[in-house]
Amino acid sequence: MKNKILKGTGIFVCLLCAALTVSFMNHKIRLNKEKDLLNPLGEMVQVDGAEMCVYSEGQGEKTLVFMSGSGTCSPILDFRSLYSSLSDTYKIAVVEKFGYGFSDITDKSRDIDTILENTRTALDKAGLEAPYILCPHSMSGIEALYWAQKYPDEVSAIIGLDMSVPEAYEELKLNPFLMQILRFGANIGITRIGSFSESAAIQGGTLTEEEKEIYRAVFFTRTMTNDMINEAANIKDGAAAVKAGELPDIPILMFCSDGSAGTGFTKERWQKIQTDFAHNSNAHIVYLDCGHYVHDYEYIKISQDMKSFLQ
Repeated sequence: MKNKILKGTGIFVCLLCAALTVSFMNHKIRLNKEKDLLNPLGEMVQVDGAEMCVYSEGQGEKTLVFMSGSGTCSPILDFRSLYSSLSDTYKIAVVEKFGYGFSDITDKSRDIDTILENTRTALDKAGLEAPYILCPHSMSGIEALYWAQKYPDEVSAIIGLDMSVPEAYEELKLNPFLMQILRFGANIGITRIGSFSESAAIQGGTLTEEEKEIYRAVFFTRTMTNDMINEAANIKDGAAAVKAGELPDIPILMFCSDGSAGTGFTKERWQKIQTDFAHNSNAHIVYLDCGHYVHDYEYIKISQDMKSFLQ
């Protein structure tokens, strides 16, 4: 009986190794075919010895800076459904942090001070001047609040796209081991199985078929990168730093989702966290009946409300 178990285990391990090898080879072949889709959609600028991608459009007097959530592989395309309806009135900027989109993957520190200075430098080198209206999604809400605390003259308002606030990270438990498993799966092509690459931007936004193909190609090169994992490992410290400071005395508009598909909380808990923060910061909050990537589902309503708020 013992020999049969050992034999069965050996066969299973061999089949698993064979499957992983086939997946890896297929992944490498397809990555090579997708190279032509990976031409940067924005301007590449030098920041701290590496390259970051900054996208901009529009000619308005006010500059909206869109800041992506954790693990959003293609920020430029993720926000496109929303900012494309705003660039007739405002100047639009999307900064892709290291490890995201067309920016380099690095082993640099991802603490909140470093990330913020990288973002500010990238905007400056792209010729985009403060003050900015920050439009953070999810985890970048911490960076936006810290920005307003540290450089109040550079931030005229914050428009949160289901942005995270410090209280969320007092409860949220991150799993570094799971992140490493996901990175391994991405590196050998497991993410090509099923619908992993079918993001909210693809399913609910206004991307063209060509843009969807670019998004998928970026996804297969920018999933659970070193920078993303290191950023997540530092977020609790960043949230604590924001909580220790004063809430920014600036106009804040918050769009709040139903908590599904990405927050890690129930609807009730997520909305309470958002509501409590809005109350304490005198922010206006708008509740939306959709998932965490609100800008890919309710972009029409959000753009209308943003224009009203900014006017």
